[in-house]
Amino acid sequence: MEIEKTNRMNALFEFYAALLTDKQMNYIELYYADDYSLAEIAEEFQVSRQAVYDNIKRTEKILEDYEKKLHMYSDYIVRSQIFDDLLQQYPEDTYLQEKIAVLTSLDNRD
Repeated sequence: MEIEKTNRMNALFEFYAALLTDKQMNYIELYYADDYSLAEIAEEFQVSRQAVYDNIKRTEKILEDYEKKLHMYSDYIVRSQIFDDLLQQYPEDTYLQEKIAVLTSLDNRD
């Protein structure tokens, strides 16, 4: 499994997990975050390996579709880059640092 895809799926999962079913959440989390194999997940849920594979592929597409429509992950990346640039450009501006800290905390709250 390629590391870029794993990182992307984990990031998309962080943003859109609440929109998935419990089964979709479980399979994706076990597969991408916990590095379970398809066979291990199938055994855990007493289903076929093919059923797990199909569910994971469908869920990956769903996560990508959510991102395509909602842009939450890509917007987060752009915001983070802008904040980093501002903090680097104006390192002595405490007002700006405070406001960026507030905005960053909004992005990072659970």
